[in-house]
Amino acid sequence: MTARLVPAADDAAGRRERPLRITVDGEALDGFAGQSIAGVLLAAGRLAWRTGPSGAPRGVFCGIGVCFDCLVRVNGEPDVRACRRRARDGDTVLTQSRAGEGEEDEGATGSPRGLRGAADEDNCGAEEEA
Repeated sequence: MTARLVPAADDAAGRRERPLRITVDGEALDGFAGQSIAGVLLAAGRLAWRTGPSGAPRGVFCGIGVCFDCLVRVNGEPDVRACRRRARDGDTVLTQSRAGEGEEDEGATGSPRGLRGAADEDNCGAEEEA
């Protein structure tokens, strides 16, 4: 099976693209209804939107909500998996960082650093690498 776009005129299900706009760290990004937040970010060319404790850039790793590498803050809610959350028109997304873990300071984008939660404690046993 190959990945391909189905032209709207040929779509037997009658799907139509409904545009939406989200704001990521103050930057407006356009997407389509049904896309995950990670999908909107990737389509905009952003491959990483979080840093691990070592400072290494992180983005989508597994893409199915198992690894927690794609965590973002959505509409004030921390630790949302961008690959699992569908984008909604008007969402405000802030990137997160675990660099300097244990500190509670504010990054340049205003997103909290050092966030700890259940998601950080269950990371599939994987160690983050530099």
